[in-house]
Amino acid sequence: MSSASVMSAVAARLAANWTHTPVIGPNIGGTVPADGSAFLALTFPVSNEAMISTGSPGSNVYREDGAFRLVLSVPVGLGLDPYLAWIDELRTLFRTATFDGVLTWEAPPAAIDDEADAGGYLRLSVAIPYQFDIFA
Repeated sequence: MSSASVMSAVAARLAANWTHTPVIGPNIGGTVPADGSAFLALTFPVSNEAMISTGSPGSNVYREDGAFRLVLSVPVGLGLDPYLAWIDELRTLFRTATFDGVLTWEAPPAAIDDEADAGGYLRLSVAIPYQFDIFA
């Protein structure tokens, strides 16, 4: 899981720029819409940390590398319009971006979940790699 600073920064960027659906974050009160409409889930499946400088205590830099995952769940049977455009908006929002100390790079095209029709939803997901430096 990512550090609290990264999780907060990504969630804030989404909150400020994403209006199409509700966003359900890790362990945040939010449920699948009762009407079966689309929603976006935000997860932080992987991260690592390495010391990239050695100095006196309080003057070291640690680099956190990881990825966060955006999963757009859309109702089954309605096609992919406008949902692919929505995924592309998310990719554009996070592609080669710097915000609150978080640096992102590429934003690959969405993948369709192998269990695409689970629970009445088709799931489109994209994982965005990031880097975050911690000064301690």
